[in-house]
Formats: sequence, structure tokens, C-alpha cells
Amino acid sequence: MADKRLHVLLHPTSLRQHVQQWLAEDTPSFDYGGFVVGENEETAVLLCKSRGILAGVPFFDAIFRELGCKVEWVFSEGVQVEPTTTVAKVTGRVNKILLGERVALNCITRASGIATKAKSLVKLKEDHNWHGEIAGTRKTTPGFRIVEKYALLVGGVSTHRYDLSSMIMLKDNHIWTAGSVTRAVQDARRVGGFSIKIEVECRSIEEAREAASAEADVVMLDNFEPKALHRAAEVLKKEFPHLLIEGSGGVTIENIAQYFGPHVDVISMGSLTQGYGTVNFSLKILKEGHDPHNPLVKTF
Repeated sequence: MADKRLHVLLHPTSLRQHVQQWLAEDTPSFDYGGFVVGENEETAVLLCKSRGILAGVPFFDAIFRELGCKVEWVFSEGVQVEPTTTVAKVTGRVNKILLGERVALNCITRASGIATKAKSLVKLKEDHNWHGEIAGTRKTTPGFRIVEKYALLVGGVSTHRYDLSSMIMLKDNHIWTAGSVTRAVQDARRVGGFSIKIEVECRSIEEAREAASAEADVVMLDNFEPKALHRAAEVLKKEFPHLLIEGSGGVTIENIAQYFGPHVDVISMGSLTQGYGTVNFSLKILKEGHDPHNPLVKTF
């Protein structure tokens, strides 16, 4: 189960701003369907339709709170939910429930998909007794990064850097433009100071050694085959014991175990936020005498 305190990471003002933007995008003018259903008080049930880890609860809550609705959860965030399960109930004016329906489902289906994939990778790590961290990347959806990064935490993996201001990562374009690894690291340290870590993307052990000698904190061995990664990491750790070594590029859920090793500290994967499946949920207005899993079928 995810740490129940994770929701406190989300700044309430920033969260509300995201929610307001999402709702405005979905209904820029009139809600024509809302006119059809009216304003009666109703209850809708959130149904799980495929197995997965429940994630995205604070966003779901914030969307309906913005619309004056109340959400009651049957399950806690971070637990595995099963198909045909009622996960939550939403109560409020029916037009407001339907106003938030798709926006809320978009958040929870995607967040749960990321958390489910992340959780499966954590299990692989635990099965192989690997000491390091599996991390996402900055390959996120513009305007939706907060949900995707939050979902990584629910699934139990690292978010890596959140944005360009969180850590200095010097990639090939930075190094080519600066003229050398050493110059790039020195310039980065001058503006970043002591409080921001510097990571350098390296294509060879020579580049990694230069980065470490220039006092980079982390080196990313990019697109190294697993055997080459482990050989390079061992050499670098002997020369620079406090250097953090990250492996990235070409890592999948099928081959990630090959990247686990005693000298590798971090393995990052863009597919955590680019290539995930979703967990299917639906929101159905609860009507007396009808099965919410199949509203067309009467239960009496």
C-alpha cells in the first residue's frame, strides 16, 4: 500500500489551479448535456473494470470538490483493486457529477496505469534483491506531469528530477555547446551552487570519468548494454566510490533485471510515463433497482 501521506505533497493552490484548467478545457462554454439531466441530488458509483493499483485519488477528489460534490472511498490509494468492484461513491447535483466525470476518470485511469506498472517493477527489484532505485523521467505529458509524477510515487518508484529546476542534468547538447564535459560541469556548479546535484549523460566510460573528475554527483551511462554497463559501473565505483551511477536507454519491463547490479544505483525508464496501459474505471449514476455494473439490467 502507498504511504497515506503522499497527498500532502500536493500544494492545494497548485492542485486547484490544475483542476480549474482541466475543467475549463473540457467545458469552454456550455454544458449542453447538463441541461438534459438537471440539478437533482444523485449518487454515482466508481466501478473498477480491470485489475490494477488505485492511484490519483487526490486529483479525483479535487475535481469533484471544485464542483461541490462529495467523494467517499471504499478502498485506499495504493491497494490493488479488482474488476467489478465498487471503488468509491460520488454524491452531488447530477449535472455537476457529469461535468467532472470524464476529467476525473482521465486522471484516475492514467494514474492507476502508471502506478500499476511501477508496482510491477518494484516487485521485480525485490525479487532480485537489488539495492538501487527505479526512476521515471521527464518524458511526461505537458500539463499532466503532476499526475504522472505523483502516480510513480504511489507505485513505489522514484520520480527522478521533477523539472529543469529540480536537478541539473547535462546532456549531449549541453556538452557539445559548452565544448567539454569539464566546462559544462564547472559552469553548472557555478550557477547551481552547493545545493543542486549535477548529473551528466555519458556515452563512454571516458566521458563518465571526466564528469566524475569535474565533481559531477551522478553519471548516466546512456544506452549501455547490460554487460558493458556493469563493467563500466564497477570501474567507476572503484575510482569514485561516492559517485551515483544511473543506467538508462533501452530498458524495458522484460529486460530490466539484466540491468540490476551491485554497482548500479539508479535505472531510469521513459516508458513509465510514456508507454503505460491504463486501468479501466467507469462512473455510473446509481438508480434504485438497477445493477450499477449493468444499469440496463434490473435487480428486482
